[in-house]
Order: sequence, then C-alpha cells, then structure tokens
Amino acid sequence: MYNIALEIKSYDWIYILIIGVFFGLIMSSLGYVLLEYPLLDGAIFGVILGFSITLFSLFFISYMNKNILPKLKEIYWLPLSIIFSFLCGFLGTIIAVYLAKTLGLKLIDAVEDNIITIAVLIGALTYIVGALLYRFVKMRNQKDVIDKQFVESRLRSLETQLNPHFLFNALNSIAELIHQDKDKAEMAILRVSSFLRNTMNEEALIALGDEIRYVKEYIELENIRFSQKIQLHILGVIPKCYVPKFSIQLIVENAIKHGFLSNKEFLNIEIDFDESNKTISISNDGEPMQKKSFGVGLSNLNQRLELLCRGSLKIESYDRVCFTVSLGECCESLYSR
Repeated sequence: MYNIALEIKSYDWIYILIIGVFFGLIMSSLGYVLLEYPLLDGAIFGVILGFSITLFSLFFISYMNKNILPKLKEIYWLPLSIIFSFLCGFLGTIIAVYLAKTLGLKLIDAVEDNIITIAVLIGALTYIVGALLYRFVKMRNQKDVIDKQFVESRLRSLETQLNPHFLFNALNSIAELIHQDKDKAEMAILRVSSFLRNTMNEEALIALGDEIRYVKEYIELENIRFSQKIQLHILGVIPKCYVPKFSIQLIVENAIKHGFLSNKEFLNIEIDFDESNKTISISNDGEPMQKKSFGVGLSNLNQRLELLCRGSLKIESYDRVCFTVSLGECCESLYSR
C-alpha cells in the first residue's frame, strides 16, 4: 500500500549523504583537534564514517519502507524504524572503524578501545537525526501531494469552462442549420456526437497528432455551416510530443469565430511546428485582431499551458493573426487522471 510518509526520493538520499559526510567531517575533525590528534586523519575518518552510515541507511531504510512497513499496521512503524535506524549508525560505525584501521589512519584511543560503546551512541544519534529527516520528508511529500491536488482541481475547473465553450458554439451552428438545411443539421449532430466521443477522455495532456486530428474533425463540422470555406493547412511533419487537450482546437475555433469574413471566399488557417524550440504557430488570413488581450477561452488555455507544461500562449501578429504556443516541458504522464 502506497503511503507518502514512506517515499524517499533519490535526491533526498543525495542530501542525506551530503549532510552525513559533512556532519561526520566536522565532528570528527573537532574531536581530533581538541585531543591533539592529526587533523587530516580525523577529517578522513569523519568522511568515511558519514559515508558508511549513509550507505547502511540507504539499504536498510529503503528496504524497510518498500518491503516491510507497507505490510504492517502503522503502530509497528515506530519501533521498527528505531531498530533499523539504530542498526544503520551502529553497523556504519563498526565498518568505518575497520576501514580506518585498514587505511592506517590514527584513531582516538577512546574510539579504538570502546568501539562497541561508541557505535551504540552513534546508533542512537543516527535515530534522532533520522527521525528529524523523516519529519521533513513527510511534510515535504504532503505539500507535494496538496500542490498537485490543487493544480488538478484548477485544471478541472478550467476544462469545465472550456468544453461548454466549444459545445455552445457547435449547438448554435446546428440551431442555424435546422432552419436552413435539415440534412446538414442531422449531419452536424452526428459529427458533434463523434467529436465528443473521441475527445471525452480524462487525460490533461494528449498526443499532438491526436489534437490535430480533433482539429480536422472540428473544421469538418464547421464547414457544414460555412460551405467548405474554411481551409486547414498543416505545414511540415507533426512532432511526437504532448499538448494540453483542446489547446490547438480552441485557437482554431477562435480564428473561425472572430476571423471569418462573409465577403471573403475562404478562411485559411495554417498550423506550423518548430520542434527544436517546442513551439506551434497557428495563423489565419481572416479579420485582423482588434482586441489586444485574451478572452476567457484563451486566458484559460494560457493558464493550462503554464500549469501543465510551464509553457505560454503569445500573440505574434495582429494583422495576419498568429498565435504561438510554447510547450516548455510537457510530460505525457503529468497530471494524467
């Protein structure tokens, strides 16, 4: 059973190693200086001691958290943690002393003559330090979970605003068609049904190829109303990457809604890709853009790009309207639900 209190990430162990080595170095060097023993020997012994205890901790604690504690009730976690943490310090000290002797380092007489006692004391100290680190890791993991839940909640809120935005426009189109051409209206309803069925998944991120396919289906739907006057041009090869769901579709929808000119023969929409810079450009030759700020739909898209990809949405041109989507670091497994 997964428990955030048991998750110690790889970089946590790096920090623990640095802290252990530094603490061992300082304490051992200080003891050697006070007792007038060679400082260099003390520094080397401290590094060996910190490294040895950390390695035992990595093995014992990782094994305990992964294979033992998840199978037991939480009431048994504390005593087992005390035992394993103590063993890390105790065995780490014994091995460190053995290695120091093997390397010919000068040991303090008290350590050499009372190795078991010293190992017991360091084992107890290791548990205390380990308990503090455990509290820190647990609070950090809880914060990460809360932050992720907040982001997912925010994403759901944005998506619930986005989906009706598309659906309302599609229904308005169908409402107009009912009075003009019933056959086209029936075809439009079937296309809306097909479009929604294909896009109603719970993934926050989808493959760019799938997003472009949904855009094509959407334009086919709109062309029922606009008599094939909307032309989509895909430039270049579609990169294998991930984008927020409905991201490109929303910009295309915006182009049709605000850019289509009734006195113009066609509305041309171009989608171009720059894989090296992780950007997508969507432009159209319709009505120049008058408003310099984003509306609700585009503002929501910009927020989703920031949350999911550390990306952004920018207006590159107002005359021949062009938007650039910067993808940043989108990950296919991020916030999948």
